[in-house]
Amino acid sequence: MESTPRITGKDVRREVAPVTPEDTYLADVADSPLSAWERGKEFMVTDPRISRIFGATAPTQPLTGKIIRYDSASETTGITGSPVTDVTFISPEGDRLVYRINRSLRRLMSETSTEIPFTIQMSVIAGAADRLIGKKFYILTSSWRDDTDNPVGGGRKFIPVTVDSVAAGNSLFPVKVAFTDPEGRSARIFIHAGAKGEAPRTFSRVFSFADPRIQYPHITPEHWQLIIDGRVTEGMTLEECRLSLGTPKEIERGATNSFYREAWLYENGVYLLFEDGLLKRFRH
Repeated sequence: MESTPRITGKDVRREVAPVTPEDTYLADVADSPLSAWERGKEFMVTDPRISRIFGATAPTQPLTGKIIRYDSASETTGITGSPVTDVTFISPEGDRLVYRINRSLRRLMSETSTEIPFTIQMSVIAGAADRLIGKKFYILTSSWRDDTDNPVGGGRKFIPVTVDSVAAGNSLFPVKVAFTDPEGRSARIFIHAGAKGEAPRTFSRVFSFADPRIQYPHITPEHWQLIIDGRVTEGMTLEECRLSLGTPKEIERGATNSFYREAWLYENGVYLLFEDGLLKRFRH
């Protein structure tokens, strides 16, 4: 049997997709720069390691899950003689928390974005909530989550869901979206707002305005239901299996005198074997 070099998932995803309305829907919902902050601006703390950035001003009680508020920014001289900026926040208990940034105030004020480690700007959550709550979208992933971003079983894709609420998420995925499917089942998805970028979970990667079914009128209802449920069966095409299970980690291709063979391997151990473009055997 003749064979071709192994292809990885990275090679499969090399094509650059065009910008869609979903890509831009939350593009302007992003962290604001220091120059736009007003006293009282809220930040939610996501990680106990935030005590490191506050140094000697860090409180003894934990801040994780609490809201701290911006108070002021002032320039001073650092230990090396260079200008630094002290950004001050107020904790719920009234403590003054000082984060020293090794840049001048003028430079900070000229930047287009200012990040405070281990926090989420609550203005981002408010902006996302305004765009999402009460809206119906089609969910593109079956990787549904719980309140702490752990996976829950039984997730389905390509079905309509209604967004119930939006809250602060975690350091990796700041926006927590709660939704309900047509059967009344509730779950969460954690995403990034802002521009599409390279984040694995953005609005456009997990939601669609239109029913994805419209793009695939040639797929039978039986196979489409399997795709929704994230399952496969013998006789499914390459396209149908990719829709159901996603892009494989590795692809091996080869040919005999009788048929063309293609094997797909996924990171979770799922293995698909195709002959002439149709699924012949699988380990799922």
